[in-house]
Amino acid sequence: RLRDMIVEGELSPGQRIAEGKLCGEFGISRTPMREALKVLVSEGLVELRPNRGSRVAKITVEEIGELFEVVSGIERMAGELAAKRMSGKDLERLRALNERMEQYFKNGQRHEYFKLNQQVHNMIVQLAGNSVLSATHATLMVKARRARYFAIMSEDRWEESMREHGQILDAFAARDAESAGKLILKHVRKTGEVVEKTFDTDRATNGKPPLYAEK
Repeated sequence: RLRDMIVEGELSPGQRIAEGKLCGEFGISRTPMREALKVLVSEGLVELRPNRGSRVAKITVEEIGELFEVVSGIERMAGELAAKRMSGKDLERLRALNERMEQYFKNGQRHEYFKLNQQVHNMIVQLAGNSVLSATHATLMVKARRARYFAIMSEDRWEESMREHGQILDAFAARDAESAGKLILKHVRKTGEVVEKTFDTDRATNGKPPLYAEK
């Protein structure tokens, strides 16, 4: 729950984490809260400050650019492998998830869309059938989720992203590994570019989008 609060901007970058208040909200003691914070520190989402408690980690536009360069490459490889290795039943599962995403998009249900979108990306990686690739992707996704959530705040990008998912699914159906990989690469990099562009625009007008902080 704490991870979701950070990813979805309910807790802002740099914000102090009020452990006592959150323990009350969650109905837990300090011990599990501190264990959760240790996990989030290891994931790069929380910073512990000596004698000053913990706060939500900040992230820079430079870090986002580097992160999406790597994620796009990993997901491209996953798409190419998945196109070759997935079964007919796997394809139908992806198709069903895509249809649910379309419905969430039409209804304007961002939170539900985001959750299912992450499930689709993770499923494609799993269908690649490569444990090293899956483990590497899972590590990077913790930070990448924050940017991906921010990207769907843009109506234009949200609509464009939905169309891209349909194209990727078509490539899988055709068992076209090369096209699937290229489409996923473009899709993921576009998401990163949208977030970076928004950051640069807001910085030029002396503001910052909610996810970012300058170095």
